[in-house]
Amino acid sequence: MNPTHPKSPFAIVNVRMFVVFRVFFNARFYYPVFTILFLDYGLTLSQFAVLNAVWAASIVLLEVPSGALADTIGRRNLLVFAGVLMVTEMALLAFVPVGNVQLVFWAFLFNRILSGAAEAAASGADEAIAYDALVVEGRAEDWGRVLEWQMRMKSLAYIAAMSMGAAIYDPDVMQRVAGWVGYDGSLSQTTTMRFPIYLTLAMACVALWSTFRMREPKPENGDECTESTPCNVSIVEAFRLTLRAGLWILKTPFALVVILSGMLFDHVIRMLITMTSQYYRLIDLPEASYGLIGSGLAVLGLFIPRMARYLAENHSPTVNLMIITGITFAGIAGMTPFFHVFGLIPVVILSSTMYFTGFFVSHYLNSITHSSQRATVLSFKGLSYNLAYGFIGLAYSLLLAYLRSDIVKRQTDLSPAGIEDLVFMGSISWFPWYYLVLMAVLLGYACYLLRGTSEHKRPVMPTPNSAA
Repeated sequence: MNPTHPKSPFAIVNVRMFVVFRVFFNARFYYPVFTILFLDYGLTLSQFAVLNAVWAASIVLLEVPSGALADTIGRRNLLVFAGVLMVTEMALLAFVPVGNVQLVFWAFLFNRILSGAAEAAASGADEAIAYDALVVEGRAEDWGRVLEWQMRMKSLAYIAAMSMGAAIYDPDVMQRVAGWVGYDGSLSQTTTMRFPIYLTLAMACVALWSTFRMREPKPENGDECTESTPCNVSIVEAFRLTLRAGLWILKTPFALVVILSGMLFDHVIRMLITMTSQYYRLIDLPEASYGLIGSGLAVLGLFIPRMARYLAENHSPTVNLMIITGITFAGIAGMTPFFHVFGLIPVVILSSTMYFTGFFVSHYLNSITHSSQRATVLSFKGLSYNLAYGFIGLAYSLLLAYLRSDIVKRQTDLSPAGIEDLVFMGSISWFPWYYLVLMAVLLGYACYLLRGTSEHKRPVMPTPNSAA
């Protein structure tokens, strides 16, 4: 290491701003009231479903092209664009007049498109600009430390957002707070429902500010432009880079296995976690506790990354995959009995697995990917995650329809709510088998791909000269 290089990775501006950007880009105070926010603005559940489908489609369509653009026109430029999009999407909701349902719907539609575009633009580019800054300073081995700290700070912000978001949305709570500070006016739901939006808009402004502080890392050999790291390229070249990165993934067994493994864990666990409110109700947890539980689960992000870093630096990817495989199955299987109150334990296990998976995938992919295509490869990862999540969402909806039809035929005396409860409980019992089948296929395919290679047999440490 060059003695003139900073003693701490956090002395590097891009690294500090990466942490700031990740924290404030994801600190969204409306998450605890996400569904009812749409309804209180005057939209219907059907419109809510359509809008979220538009959001998911925006991410899928723009994920990989945005990564290629980041690798060509510059990561900083794309992150500035992501920050501008976030400010714009939140401003739409903060200032759209309520009452004209059609106008509100169009405002939310553009919000969802801009939000998806912002997610896609930031995905990959933020990690790439921070990791490359470490490489330039000769501190690539510190990526695990940076990743750990970023995840911990992001968890703290999430705890704050979950704790405050629902409280400031509630007009009764805010009326009491207003009384304490001497405000005599009346606060209605129409007023307080925008408070989480205003706070998130403020977070967006900080996220945008952080991107302006970033600088595009230059290779250690100066400003030289090469075939692998061009300086000025066209949009056509960006799409050529997309194709090149995709082919590299397919021809690099270890990279392909890392992405496929992350995709498997992510889509199964994410599907289960998105349905936890219904699960909590069936294990007799009071609704008032849901926000507190969300904050409690976010606390895992304060110490799980350190455990993940230890495992990544001291055990092989194969050992870590086996550990996560077993923990995940325990969590999925633990949800099926619907144990009263104690059924929360499997949710804690699965939430922990998400932190482990996120750390491992980032650690391994950044370690083996060349700087010239890092953002594009990370975008392919994001694309695979969202495609898998879309697939399981469709498959799950078909499963629900099948189970509902069967239960209605067999138990005609049940109320609609009782039918939905049985359908949900029956659907959860399918997840362990779905997971086991996919994991068996993945392990078999991984063994085939990795035969004759050794990357998966030893700890993988970041190096300045990642494979091209």
